[in-house]
Amino acid sequence: MSAAGKIPFVVMAKPIGSACNMRCGYCYYLEAGNEKTSSFTMEEDVLDQFIRRYIEESPGPVVSFTWHGGEPTLAGLPFFQKAVALQQKYLAQRPELECWNSLQTNGLLLDEAWCAFLKENHFDVGISIDGTRLCHDYYRKDAAGGATWEKTAAAIQRLREAGISPDLLCTVNARTAACGREVYRTLRDFQTGWMQFIPIVVRTDEKQGVSPDSVTPQAYGEFLKDVFFEWFYHDLGSTEIQLFSETSLALTGKNPNLCWMAPTCGNVLIVEKDGGVYSCDHFVDPAHRIGSVKTDSFQDLLSSEFQSHFGQSKKEALTRECLSCPHLSLCGGGCLKDRFALSADGEEGQYYLCPGLQSFFDYAVPRLQAAMRLSAQKKTPSQIQSLLVTEERARFAGVGRNDPCPCGSGLKFKFCCQKRVP
Repeated sequence: MSAAGKIPFVVMAKPIGSACNMRCGYCYYLEAGNEKTSSFTMEEDVLDQFIRRYIEESPGPVVSFTWHGGEPTLAGLPFFQKAVALQQKYLAQRPELECWNSLQTNGLLLDEAWCAFLKENHFDVGISIDGTRLCHDYYRKDAAGGATWEKTAAAIQRLREAGISPDLLCTVNARTAACGREVYRTLRDFQTGWMQFIPIVVRTDEKQGVSPDSVTPQAYGEFLKDVFFEWFYHDLGSTEIQLFSETSLALTGKNPNLCWMAPTCGNVLIVEKDGGVYSCDHFVDPAHRIGSVKTDSFQDLLSSEFQSHFGQSKKEALTRECLSCPHLSLCGGGCLKDRFALSADGEEGQYYLCPGLQSFFDYAVPRLQAAMRLSAQKKTPSQIQSLLVTEERARFAGVGRNDPCPCGSGLKFKFCCQKRVP
């Protein structure tokens, strides 16, 4: 098959499955039902077949390897040295391609040797840290139940000293959601320049129940607005936040890169340590095991009826409320994993976090559009901030604490936008 006829796809590899050296209170994956193998780490023949197939079948020009877990560094440095060697071996057969590697880690095992390897081989690194020490250590314990913030912060510093600016990944859970500004400021002060926020939603039954550590829709929206306020009026142009960047991309009429925001999904496959291929990171279960790198072509799996239906269902299973929402092009109806709520008219399949996202988009989109308009006029980030701060203050001039909020929410000003007047 020519490159032009191949389906673009990305593979997330889990070389140690769900094994981890931490015991995060909100983790949904540690006890996931992925198949077990006799060995702890992906065996060399599976690794070889995975890398060979991925390079052979990728349309290119870049083959993106995302190493995930559990905690992938438990596979050991020699495993990744072997992986890079195999990539070079099979790239020799397709010299028009290049491989990019990304490691998602909790950072606990990142010593100087690890950092040197990652730098030498141009790995992108994502490191999980839940903002402030108090928020992080509440849920993110090590296997012995100890705190981990100090070790994670040290790993971030070690990476920066090695010349790597990691992507900071922070969950939005019941604790972090209550202190958005403090969480953002803590992450910003690591000076890595990039962060992303991942909502925790763990279902407890087949209805609409979620675990106590899950974020509520309202809290999610307030968290995002608090973070946006801090970023927009203080750090525009110096710090990137994934959701805000993807929203800006969607506002230009392009499809977001994030699968949960895109109209359809299904092109991000999961390879477990036994070689099993799954539909999605959130559906690593027997029902969504679609094949194996030992026997199946990635392209055949992507074009299979099952996987095609899985990806298209994101678009085809939208509720009437979603279809009429002005923000649909920004969120794509949300992740299939979390479409278990009821819409306003009682229809099943509504995205659980929808009210929070709507609240965020209502707040952020006009400001992003204004910033994009001013940027097109060659204004610098500092000029944009100055102009929009002046506009924002004028908008709320003379509004009393107990007056109705000018934003139209129906709430008193003191309970709504007062805390976000720059």
